[in-house]
Amino acid sequence: MKQGALKPEGYLPRVCDSVLSELLDTFAAVEVAGTMWCGKTWTSLSFGESVTRVGRANVRQAVEADPAVALVGARPHVVDEWQDVPPIWDAVRDAVDSSEGGAGSFILTGSSSPSKHLVSHSGAGRIAKLRMRTMSLAETGESSASVSLAGLFDGRFEPALVQQRLAPLAETICRGGWPALRNADFNKASRYLDSYFDAVFETSVPRRGLDGGESRRVAQSLARNLGTSAKLATIGADAFSDELSKATIEKRAAEHIAALEALYVVESVAGWDAPIRSKSRLRTKPKRYFADPSLAASLLHVDPQRLVSDGQLFGMLFEALCMHDLAVYASALPHAPADPLRYYRDSDGLEVDAIIELRDGRWAGFEVKLGDSKVEEGAAALNRLRAKVAANPAARNPRPEFMAVIVGAGEFARYDAASDVYVIPLTALGA
Repeated sequence: MKQGALKPEGYLPRVCDSVLSELLDTFAAVEVAGTMWCGKTWTSLSFGESVTRVGRANVRQAVEADPAVALVGARPHVVDEWQDVPPIWDAVRDAVDSSEGGAGSFILTGSSSPSKHLVSHSGAGRIAKLRMRTMSLAETGESSASVSLAGLFDGRFEPALVQQRLAPLAETICRGGWPALRNADFNKASRYLDSYFDAVFETSVPRRGLDGGESRRVAQSLARNLGTSAKLATIGADAFSDELSKATIEKRAAEHIAALEALYVVESVAGWDAPIRSKSRLRTKPKRYFADPSLAASLLHVDPQRLVSDGQLFGMLFEALCMHDLAVYASALPHAPADPLRYYRDSDGLEVDAIIELRDGRWAGFEVKLGDSKVEEGAAALNRLRAKVAANPAARNPRPEFMAVIVGAGEFARYDAASDVYVIPLTALGA
């Protein structure tokens, strides 16, 4: 699918453009879903020929009276923030079923998932879904993208001089990958993030029938436990009165986490195991991250200077940044499933930060470290996993295509022959 007449002036290409183009060549309708302000509208408009902006009061009133009018216009037709009038979903489904919509007819943008009872059809087989995230470092221009993730899976790699330091990464983490904040200073970014959370906790969460203040406290607890599989009891103990019963605390914590996930504020990363039918894939508790690492930094009230002085916190937020960028790049890989990014943890205490697995069975493991001094430690964990996967030949588990340690500060993107592991500064990685 070629880009359309509505492509905004100054639009920066996104990694997901190629995926959206492919989906539009296959499906009559595609939903581009993701957190507020991540760039969904501009990306959708870049492929569109006409648009209905449901968020405008006069447009919404007309669409509520007749949802079908939201679909009127040259195609591909963009329906922006469709979830504000949920019956639009069924109108799109009806248009697809009645042969009114050929491939690439409709693009829906959504920053929240409406309650299931508000739509009568899941959209399965009619409406494809594309998860969009905030900008990766390759998209903002802060990564050279000289090391391609797709290239690594294909056996292609060239060493590169990087000379990355930590201080700029601290600024990147606190600013985030928001399209509106490219090159913004910390003061502007902090005000922007305050406004984001006001919209979430004062408007979006209450619309879902939950208390915004409670939800903010749950989010702060998730930030404190970033990148872990913290129990509901732990999250609830941070957010609610200890006068409540344990069952009530866990139930309310689960409700708020579900709401934050439905609003694409929080994202879960599932566990992985080499055998495709392993129970561990289902039983390992997911880790939770935010849609952008700046959200966690904002909830924790840290600035770049404080981050640099706190190595443990910096490491936690840098891991979140790496997971974010890996998710962006992995989603565009050939043969990538809807959730290619996982993590590994077993009963022997071995944990590997990230696993990317493709539909054809190829996979790769990643450890995240702030600097070169911890590369040996990361490589040791990766090779323990490599050995475990190979330990049972009868299981026929595929060997990893490659293993890599992603670092913050680093001089080179290089291959370490002794450990059979790549060492890649995040600012050299791309799709």
